[in-house]
Amino acid sequence: MQNTGYRIMRTARIERKTRETEILLQLNLDEGGPSVVDTGIGFMDHMLDLMTAHGLMKLELKARGDREVDDHHTVEDLGICLGQAFNKALGSRKGIKRYGEAIIPMDEAMARVVIDLSNRPFLAYRVAFPKGTSGTFDMGLVKEFFRALTIHAGMTLHIDLLAGEEPHHISEAIFKGFGRAMDQAVTVEERLAGILPSTKGVL
Repeated sequence: MQNTGYRIMRTARIERKTRETEILLQLNLDEGGPSVVDTGIGFMDHMLDLMTAHGLMKLELKARGDREVDDHHTVEDLGICLGQAFNKALGSRKGIKRYGEAIIPMDEAMARVVIDLSNRPFLAYRVAFPKGTSGTFDMGLVKEFFRALTIHAGMTLHIDLLAGEEPHHISEAIFKGFGRAMDQAVTVEERLAGILPSTKGVL
């Protein structure tokens, strides 16, 4: 977190280096874009840009991976790092609304995304892509991205495809929906006045 003199900005910096990938990102939950995203995978650059723009957050991200093998390691590690960044930026999670929901259309596609920042990692992913790829991108990696993100962010995440035929449109609806739902969930509720949003007193 960063104190600007007026309010605390919820930020995080994450760096990950393995034999498969190298990722550096900075996330700000309280400052809108523009984001600067360079993953080496054009499809993911586009989706993360949509996610942050519609989530009213700012992301600076640089990633390189062993794409000569395939995109799997890079996409999964992007999910790991982004999940860690959300978790770090949220801190104690006191005062947040905790829950978020969005239903987003993209032409013929429509997706519903529901988030609970519960610190209970769980992904319910009910999406069947009619085609396995968008361009050269393996659409199965969308689930792997959100699985990794869910675990490392400490969230319950439900993603449902309500309609859709074109894989690119389906993905856009999902990533935009995630951004919108996340913006709701991380919003600070003044009436909570620094209280954890849980009757247990712990998340």
